[in-house]
Amino acid sequence: MTSTEEVVREEFSGQTGRRMPGRELMVWSAVTVSSAVLWSLGTGLHPVPGVALLAPLPVLWLAPRRPAPTVYAAAVLSWLGGNAGYWSYFTDTLEQPGTTVVALLIGSALVFGACVLLFRKLLMQNRLGWAVLALPATWTAAAEYLFGLVGGIGAWWSIGYSQAGVDSIVRVASLTGVWGISFLVLAVPGALGAMTAPGIRTPRRLTTAGVTAVVVTCAIGAGLWCSAAASSGPVTRIGLVALAQPPMYVPVASPDGARMIAEAVTAVDELADQGAEVIVFTEKAWHARRSELFLLRDPLTAVAARRGIHVVIGLELEQPGGTVNAAIAYPGETIYAKRYLVPGLESGLQPGAIPVQIPGRSWALAICADLDHPALVRQNRIDGATLLLAPALDFGVDHWLHSRMAAVRAVESGIAIARPAQLGELTAIDAQGTVRASVRTGITESHSVQADLRTAGDRTPYLRWGDWFGALAIALAVACGFAALRRPATGPRRPRALLDQS
Repeated sequence: MTSTEEVVREEFSGQTGRRMPGRELMVWSAVTVSSAVLWSLGTGLHPVPGVALLAPLPVLWLAPRRPAPTVYAAAVLSWLGGNAGYWSYFTDTLEQPGTTVVALLIGSALVFGACVLLFRKLLMQNRLGWAVLALPATWTAAAEYLFGLVGGIGAWWSIGYSQAGVDSIVRVASLTGVWGISFLVLAVPGALGAMTAPGIRTPRRLTTAGVTAVVVTCAIGAGLWCSAAASSGPVTRIGLVALAQPPMYVPVASPDGARMIAEAVTAVDELADQGAEVIVFTEKAWHARRSELFLLRDPLTAVAARRGIHVVIGLELEQPGGTVNAAIAYPGETIYAKRYLVPGLESGLQPGAIPVQIPGRSWALAICADLDHPALVRQNRIDGATLLLAPALDFGVDHWLHSRMAAVRAVESGIAIARPAQLGELTAIDAQGTVRASVRTGITESHSVQADLRTAGDRTPYLRWGDWFGALAIALAVACGFAALRRPATGPRRPRALLDQS
């Protein structure tokens, strides 16, 4: 039986002395650049659906055909090149320290390179099945799940969101969480890369293709079935509003504050005329001291009571214990403080500590970046919430990505989400993760939209079992590592002088 190692040995022995270093450099450069371009198109703030599945393929093609250092360099640089666009977003838009961004980008690039090297080693040992698992399992475990636990940004750094525009794929999250989508995104190119390696016989290629197709089909089918069952609750008509406002948060006791309050009452009346049961405004639309809340409470309570509806607003609220980023529901003045603040940008605010539901309703309050954390959304659903009302504030350029992260949270826990974002999108998402309404917003004009949202019904597997898939990814990654340490199952031992340059 001809092993992958034997075929590569023959290829390299024939190349030594015949091929010029310049030609090798051209091949390596073409692979690195093409993979980087595909990563830049397939991920980021505005990804093209499906392209992320192609992005690793050039590097995976290179893996069994070139020495380990060459492959590692291509993998690391392709990831860095493909994600370089995040630099300005993190440093300029989100005002994150440069050292933090460097650690994130370079750290994830090094992890990606290590994943590709593990794929290569297993492939060279003729462990085809383990090789296919190596890339998705190791990346999902190390760069996403474990990093999400210790990195403080929840599930923000996941390539699974690259498929958030494809309903059939994103609904896999109802079974596995976002980690399962990331796994599939890398499992498909992992299988293709293994199948096209030199020395792989046709029966093994067909087996790999068949098993991969079955796994992907079953995952998508199970996701569709589970998310459909989870979105069988009653329909709630919601209204979302972003008011025109000055660039900074508006004091309620100012003329602009009074104008916005009057416009808010008018918007509530208009959406109530269309049958809205609850109307949600954007995050930090106002700034108020506790003693000034009556300026909001009196008119909003009056219109909410008169129309028999609920109104949720977002504002910075000065309290004796410190200023919080708050969402307040009227009537009743139910106050929720944002629990996950943006590092740096919100360093002057105090985080909240507890979930909050509107009395008498199965509606919970959240704010913007709270929805980047699957555990927070999951806990609200476990506590009985069927609809999350989440004022938000984005940064214009990230309007698609951040709103679709919320859609993945909706799929995971089977909960409807109303997320009006200033400088982003007014987004209404049903419990199946389908975006039912989406309107771009900006501070120069007021915008509103209403939508009927099917709320939560049955519990999703992810809701029941939590991050079980993250734990599975860790177990698979460890198993791949142990498999790579074992002696090859077939074929001769590798000569130290050939290919084993890592």
